[in-house]
Amino acid sequence: MKEHISFDPVEGVSIAIAPDETVATEEGTTAWQVYLLNHNPYPLSNVIVSSNGYGIQSDGESVRTSTLRHVILEVEPHTAVPIEPIDPALFHLNNQYWVSYYRGSQIFDKKFIFVPDSIVAANLIHIALLNREGVLHS
Repeated sequence: MKEHISFDPVEGVSIAIAPDETVATEEGTTAWQVYLLNHNPYPLSNVIVSSNGYGIQSDGESVRTSTLRHVILEVEPHTAVPIEPIDPALFHLNNQYWVSYYRGSQIFDKKFIFVPDSIVAANLIHIALLNREGVLHS
């Protein structure tokens, strides 16, 4: 069954995590937002993004966050859509975003994993689709 499905590589789809200076947290720090970016000249249909975090705490205890699922009916060409806010307290974990979508009748999926401590100011770059800086994973 699975061997009959063609799994073409995902191209032109990224996940970005960017600070959102317009929103302040209760602690007075900057909030961060996760975005799905479609760099392609065609829309993505029936998009599902599954997100979770996992890793080891500083005391050696394993931790796993809840799995969140987001459904977006269509992502237009050359656009970015917000997925969810992310708490900076989770940046020390592996933050995984599993994206599945259709292009016509063909299904595509890819896991984007931000490794621990990769979401830091030193890794910020300008992201054209967002018109601001963020950490990009392609």
